[in-house]
This record gives sequence, structure tokens and C-alpha cells, in this order.
Amino acid sequence: MMEDEPERAKRWEGGYERTWEVLQEDESGSLKASVEEILFQSKRERVLKSCAQVRLGMMRHLYVVIDCSRSMEDQDLKPTRLTATLKLMEAFVAEYFEQNPISQVGIIITKNKRAEKLTDLAGNPKKHILALKKAVDTVCGGEPSLFNSLSLALQTLKHMPGHTSREILIILSSLTTCDPANIYEMIQSLKSVKVRVSVIGLSAEVRVCTMLTRETGGSYHVILDENHFKDLLLMLHVKPPPASSSSECSLIRMGFPQHTSCSLTDKDAKPSFSMAVLDGSSDPALSLGGYFCPQCHGNYMELPVECKVCGLTLVSAPHLARAFHHLFPLHAFLESAAAENGFCHSCQGPLKDRSMLTCPTCHNIFCMDCDDFIHDSLHCCPSCL
Repeated sequence: MMEDEPERAKRWEGGYERTWEVLQEDESGSLKASVEEILFQSKRERVLKSCAQVRLGMMRHLYVVIDCSRSMEDQDLKPTRLTATLKLMEAFVAEYFEQNPISQVGIIITKNKRAEKLTDLAGNPKKHILALKKAVDTVCGGEPSLFNSLSLALQTLKHMPGHTSREILIILSSLTTCDPANIYEMIQSLKSVKVRVSVIGLSAEVRVCTMLTRETGGSYHVILDENHFKDLLLMLHVKPPPASSSSECSLIRMGFPQHTSCSLTDKDAKPSFSMAVLDGSSDPALSLGGYFCPQCHGNYMELPVECKVCGLTLVSAPHLARAFHHLFPLHAFLESAAAENGFCHSCQGPLKDRSMLTCPTCHNIFCMDCDDFIHDSLHCCPSCL
């Protein structure tokens, strides 16, 4: 039997007690200063954590499980939980492949005590976004099944190579799950093959999800509102997670094909089918150009992709460059003392007392908003450049 949670974690009301201890009114009776301080510290904690020099899982294989039970028809997220979730998932897929261009994603939906794949693991964001747009018309019903969803994802993830990161993200709305077998045995199976499971709850905390995430090393959060949902999805789960100490290190063969095109007047032009028709991701049409695999000369219309013939990973140099900044993250800026009439070096806006941050290299001062943009999007200090 797994160890029970700590006693302090069971007393959920204790979190509210600690919150009210932190919130202090100012001279005018306002709580704005205390709230800004809490937000500032949470952002600093996220930046400091993301800047830690840890080994990351650069090649990710992620299955996203979306609850499509009857509870997804609730309208606390507008217009419904399902519509809001699918819309945020479109943004998540686009941002995921922007930050992890050599990774793959698959989508699973669960309802009526069953689980089925909406898309298989693939590195083509257009394929996933198109499937999510079509899923808006999905009829919600019944209960979800955590066991069936995890089992379906595990069938594929357990065969992934040891140097990749195996992950499952569950977006759960229901407070119940209907499982055909012992869910705790499934948790141990996931743990044995090093699959990290994270959960985003749309209703309330569920004990089985707490145990699932704790045993597999994932994270568990319950949303407060739609903005919080967006922050959790786009900020917490887009960046690569730390790689486990037991993960393998190996050289990976990759091909970097250049796009070639031929005209109809070229005598040497040989039309060919795209190999993407093998998995149904494109229509069978002849083309005179494309990206040709340097090993087997299979033709593909877009990158990145894994060659269907020889299994070689085909990427472009910009794809690899975008993943490179995760290996050498920008150092966290240091909090500096307040200065009179100070201005942010980047946006030239006036600085607040608690949002003065100094680059440890060039010693220029930035505001909190610019610090977030630099560490989350730019990944390099504009003054140092």
C-alpha cells in the first residue's frame, strides 16, 4: 500500500489560513500591495526554477488525455468546458511545437467509460489542430475512464527509446472515474517504465489523481479560472521537464534535407508521392518537389517528420536551433535595491519598488514584465546582445 499523504496536505483549509496571514492591508485599507507581492514572488519562483541548470528531456513524447464526459458541458468556462479546453489546446499545440520542434504529441479522448485516440503520436502540429477543430462537435456523455486512457497511452509510450521523455497530461473535469481494473496497479506500471503523468483538474482535487502524479513524478493543479487554466497549460507544460537520472544518453541520427523544386519544363523532373500518405496525414497527390530523405530518398512536404521508410528523423536547422536554448537557459536576473526615478532598460517605463531586476552580466535594470518576456520568449538579454 502506498504511503498516505502528509497530515498537513489533508487539511485543505490550512492553505486559506496561511493565505490570510500573508495578506495585509496598507494605510488606506487596500490589499493591492499584498496581492502584487504574492504575484511577484510566484513569478520569481517560476523564473528561478526554469533557469536552474538541470538536464532536460529534449525529445518528448506526450499524450494529452481530454475528458469528454458529461461534466464537460458545464458552463463555468465559457461557452462550455469542452469548447474552452479545445480552444486552449490549439494554442498549446502550436506553442508546444514552437518550443519543442523535435518532439511529438498525441491526443486521447475519454467518455462513456471508454478511451479512444483522436490523433496518434506525430510531430505535425497542423494534423493535431485540425483534429481539435473537428472535436468541437463531440457529444459529451457518461463518465471518463482513467485506467483505459492510461492503458491506451502506455501501449505506445512503453516502446519509445530510453533517451526520450515519456509523458501523459490529463485534463480532467469529472470527479469520478469508471475503471475496469485496479488503477493502483496501472500507476505502478507507469512508474516502472518511467512515464511522467500530470493532471489539470477543472473541478476539484481528486485523491486518485494526487497519488497518480506523486508516484510518477508529475504535477497536479486545479484551475481557478480560464486565465489560470491558460497559464498552467501554456507555461507549465510547454517547457521540457527535467530528465530522470536513469534516462539513457545516446547519439541520435538525424537528416537535414533541403527543399527541392522542379518545373514542368525540366527534363529530369520526376513526380513522386509524399510518404505522408502512408499514415493518412495528406492526400495522395503527385508533386515535383519537396524534402527528400538523404538516406532512402522518400519525399515529404513538410518538416519535422520521422521517415516512414527508414525511420530517420528529418528536421531543419532552425528546428534544432529553437530547441537549443533549453540546454543553456538564460540566468535569472537579480533583485536590486530601489532607485529613485529609475527606468526599465528595455521598455523605458518607470520602475516599481518590487520589480527592479538586474542582469548579472551587463548590470542593466529591467521591470518584471520585461523579465518575464526575456525569460519566456526571447531567451537572451537584449542589453548583452
